[in-house]
Amino acid sequence: MSIMLNAFWIFLGGGLGSLARWGVSGWVAERVGQTFPWGTLVVNVSGSFVIGLFAALTEPDGRWWAPASFRQFFLLGLCGGYTTFSSFSLQTLNLAREGEWLYAGTNAVLSPVLCLLAVWLGHLAGQVINQTFKRA
Repeated sequence: MSIMLNAFWIFLGGGLGSLARWGVSGWVAERVGQTFPWGTLVVNVSGSFVIGLFAALTEPDGRWWAPASFRQFFLLGLCGGYTTFSSFSLQTLNLAREGEWLYAGTNAVLSPVLCLLAVWLGHLAGQVINQTFKRA
């Protein structure tokens, strides 16, 4: 399969995953409220479960055979568009399964800490830009 066709399928899966994230998180928020980000939590947890299940079922010793292009569509595209937290979770699990405990633990600690720091810094930068370039 050509790289461009593969890229197209990943792109399509990413779009579908993003629509699914929007739909599921909105559906959850409508039912339980928006005080706590339950929709995002449900998406992250369900996406992590789905990527783990699919990866296990379609790995070389898995129950189902899936072509590499479909695995990429599903794992990178669909699950990646649905939640990148699922990719983080699968990569951390794979490190642990391979006995790379230091790397798994480092990833488990650094990813959320650094991402929270990055989102805070990005928010601060946005506030500075907003204050510097106020609308007329």
